[in-house]
Amino acid sequence: MPYNLARPKKFSLTKFFLPPKFALTNISPVIVPETAPPAIGSRTAPVVALVGGPNVGKSVVFHRLTGAYAVVSNYPGTTVEVSRGRGRFCGIEAEVVDTPGLRSLLPLSDEERLTRRMLLDGTASLVVNVVDAKNIDRHLPLTLQIIETGAPVIVLLNMMDEAERVGLRIDLGALESELGVGVLPCVATRGSGIDELERRIHAHLR
Repeated sequence: MPYNLARPKKFSLTKFFLPPKFALTNISPVIVPETAPPAIGSRTAPVVALVGGPNVGKSVVFHRLTGAYAVVSNYPGTTVEVSRGRGRFCGIEAEVVDTPGLRSLLPLSDEERLTRRMLLDGTASLVVNVVDAKNIDRHLPLTLQIIETGAPVIVLLNMMDEAERVGLRIDLGALESELGVGVLPCVATRGSGIDELERRIHAHLR
């Protein structure tokens, strides 16, 4: 499918408040090294790729979807490390991959080239684009580039509690309509929004 990575479309957002009900906690997955893992996507299970910029909370979302343990290994043919785990989504087992953070699909680093490659070569059955909700304007250009690849996408607005604290309101319905993909609110450190994310993943993979 043709797409334009250099000129994402522009649109305005209506905003809304979420109630300040969330508290932050620190969650880090336990890393279990593996010497010779199978290639990503080499098994029969579908692949869910977590994609987003640096410091958006992808690793916390990864932990929530897969549990406490992860496998860290080089992506085949590269020296770039990715975290991998297994998740069950309403009875469907999938491989979950926490890709390196990137700011654009016009790559400058090996890590960014790897994430772009996963999106374009069909490795990912579904992309969960994790976005820092309080800095949504900064992250939407990457979101639009991901959507333009034609990959199935769910946009996960993480850190919604922090967005609320700075007075940011986001109309999720309007944003879904503009983007043409599902948009979910989330506070991954509390697990808020993860159940709905798992239901959406199941709906995409079944």
